[in-house]
Amino acid sequence: MHIVSGIAVTLGLAGAVSANLHPRSQETRDFFALHLDDTVDPSHIAQVLGARHEGQIGQLDGHHTFSLPREETAQFDTLLNDLRTRRKLRRRSNDGIASRETSDDPLDKILWSHKIAPARQRLQKRLPPVSVPYKSLDKRENAQMVAFRKNAMSSLGITDPIFKDQWHLLNTVQPGHDLNVTGLWLEGITGKGVATAVVDDGLDMDSNDLKPNYFPEGSWDFNENLPDPRPLLFDDKHGTRCSGEIAAAKNDACGVGVAYDSKIAGVRMLSKPIDDVDEAAAINFGNQKNDIYSCSWGPIDDGATMDAPGILIRRSITNGVQKGRGGKGSVFVFAAGNGAASGDNCNFDGYTNSIYSITVGAIDREGKHPTYSESCSAQLVVAYSSGSNDYIHTTDVGANKCFSGHGGTSASGPLASGSVALALSVRPELTWRDVQYLMVETAVPVSEDDGSWQILPSGRKFSHDWGFGKVDTYTMVQLAKTWDLVKPQAWLNSPWLRVHQDIPQGDQGLLSRYTITADQLKSANLARLEHVTVTMNVNHTRRGDISVELRSPAGIVSYLSVSRLKDDVAAGYEDWTFMSVAHWGESPVGEWSIIVKDSNVNEFSGVFIDWRLNLWGEAIDGAKQKLHPLPDDHEDDHPYEDAAVATTSITSAPTKTQVPTNSDDHHTRPVNAKPQPTATKPTATKPTATKPTEPVEDEKKPTNTTGGETETPSPSSTDSDYISSFLPTFGASKRTQIWIYSSLAMIITFFIGLGVYFQLQRMKRRRTTPHDDYEFEMIEDEDETQPMTGAPRTQRRGGELYNAFAGESDEEMFSEDDDEPYRDGLANTQEKGTEDGTSYSGPHQEKP
Repeated sequence: MHIVSGIAVTLGLAGAVSANLHPRSQETRDFFALHLDDTVDPSHIAQVLGARHEGQIGQLDGHHTFSLPREETAQFDTLLNDLRTRRKLRRRSNDGIASRETSDDPLDKILWSHKIAPARQRLQKRLPPVSVPYKSLDKRENAQMVAFRKNAMSSLGITDPIFKDQWHLLNTVQPGHDLNVTGLWLEGITGKGVATAVVDDGLDMDSNDLKPNYFPEGSWDFNENLPDPRPLLFDDKHGTRCSGEIAAAKNDACGVGVAYDSKIAGVRMLSKPIDDVDEAAAINFGNQKNDIYSCSWGPIDDGATMDAPGILIRRSITNGVQKGRGGKGSVFVFAAGNGAASGDNCNFDGYTNSIYSITVGAIDREGKHPTYSESCSAQLVVAYSSGSNDYIHTTDVGANKCFSGHGGTSASGPLASGSVALALSVRPELTWRDVQYLMVETAVPVSEDDGSWQILPSGRKFSHDWGFGKVDTYTMVQLAKTWDLVKPQAWLNSPWLRVHQDIPQGDQGLLSRYTITADQLKSANLARLEHVTVTMNVNHTRRGDISVELRSPAGIVSYLSVSRLKDDVAAGYEDWTFMSVAHWGESPVGEWSIIVKDSNVNEFSGVFIDWRLNLWGEAIDGAKQKLHPLPDDHEDDHPYEDAAVATTSITSAPTKTQVPTNSDDHHTRPVNAKPQPTATKPTATKPTATKPTEPVEDEKKPTNTTGGETETPSPSSTDSDYISSFLPTFGASKRTQIWIYSSLAMIITFFIGLGVYFQLQRMKRRRTTPHDDYEFEMIEDEDETQPMTGAPRTQRRGGELYNAFAGESDEEMFSEDDDEPYRDGLANTQEKGTEDGTSYSGPHQEKP
């Protein structure tokens, strides 16, 4: 077989393109991505494997593509599996790195391997959900703002014909509802020296609006494998419109971009199906010259899809933030998604819920939340877009063509990208995390009375609908001028925490706790919290029924997952990572709780298997902080931490999934196995410990040395979930147990009283007639009266059973004497509640 050595195709570009030395004939060949030690030649590995070397994967150092004919793949798969097992054993040994370096076996130089799936169309542009042609509206402009615009245009030399319609830059009808950018332009801050790559369906470099700022060195067409990302299909217009928002030049073509003197590159990849190799190369393309990657796309926003980038793409994004821009990190900006009307949430999108992404939602020109804009705990900010009968006005495909109907979160993301370009133009040394800090610090909360905002311990506000608020470009850039750069990123991962409990249906949820200590933070070199992620496994027969909350030590709630009406997939979450920025700047010391709910009472059921808490933030000592390893298929392949587990089951059956004993690998746990129904009686499970525990302050909440704990919450949280008694708990909370036993006591008392009443009645009848002690009533005349009331009896045939309630009203039936009606304990409670002006509707509603 002809072996081709590792060659990179540069063509004078900013970096090596994914080297397609041979067309990827995926119909006849299988492709593999291998990460090689830098001491080995890819051609030598190809020779050893009997494979063909296809070239390096974009900017991923040491990552190469190899291929084999389909008929030879099975043996190759076996070999790669054996290599993975060998690497796993090396990782567990203390001298794993040394043994690899001293090994003479070239196969030990393969650090990671992954089979590439065939090309597919899984990503969609985040277009407005409904395309309605823009209609001119009668808007009353603010006279003062009109004068300001006129002066600004004169001072800046802006003659662009649609600038007056670009309300997102300067809103003269609703003053204040714009990006607040014109003041920066007047200071001469216009984005010079910064390049933004629009990863999309192409860029019309012949447009007069984009031609002056087009950046060919940062551009490539991954759909056609050509250097120019020119739009070729009839609907290849999205990327051009997004590009105009960022860097449309100041001229007489259409309008201007936020950073109208910055450079704009096009990376075309959405117009055809692509595989992970091309996507990984695209998302990193030219990352030493492209500063920002604007991405207005993602998995379909249908309220039923749950999708994330593949491992190779995640490696590329991680590589971008670690090595892009000379180590300062590429800035990735993603549109939050347009699926809100379908019940979608941006935490089901593995691009928007990445810690490396700036996730941007939408706000319209009147400051309202558009019906399409998704909410989630991973959303950082919002920027302006379509809504309230208007759209974003920008560039279109064509020499002098403009567009007045751009919208959706597709339009929000590029505006945020343009704002970042202005900040980088005044402080090129800002890292990717500095940019996120600046947005958090300067975002402006909006609609603060809508009930969605939480006040954080830092004093900032956060909303799942709005993130930290709308982008304020002027304030952000001013802060960037004097911003103290943050130290490198540190992280802390909890052990995998076993739960293996059925998820109750209805109002209650299944809760698991983990406690973070100051010593853990010190050991992890973590000083200041930024992102929080939770990786979890849940089995379920209908994924859309699940919702998940994360509660911090300070009581801040992140709604990591929401139930989705359209999500009928018979699966749960398999190693899915949710993300939240709601705890930014909060002290992580204390107890973190995760609550998994299934609020839909139906035939579908689920089991909460396990979870892992991950904290990300600023290092204490930046000098000793290393880079986070690249994502790995088996990065979570490690032993469970033995934890003291306490459960108070609120389901009618115990766990349906058996917990593997003495397991040293969390991947041996069952994932997404359909729960089987059981017919066991409710039982109470006492707290058990699998490991000696350290003394803790609250003995009622057993924790192990790592702080792990799981339990099922009740609506009223108390220090103990059990009544101190030999009586059964019914798997319920203390309050519910008290209500159960009180109700039983009332029922027993009622029937005792009822028995005494009837006994007294029989004794009374015996004193008046000798026939009343019979169990069968005698036939009497119609005019015969009842002994107690004087009312005529109803005629009955002899031998009928005596009806103790015949002819009596409810009041008579429950009366202790002839005058006063009887009242049981519950009725007395209700009567008192009514008298003092309150109501009481039963044991599930607390009386105020």
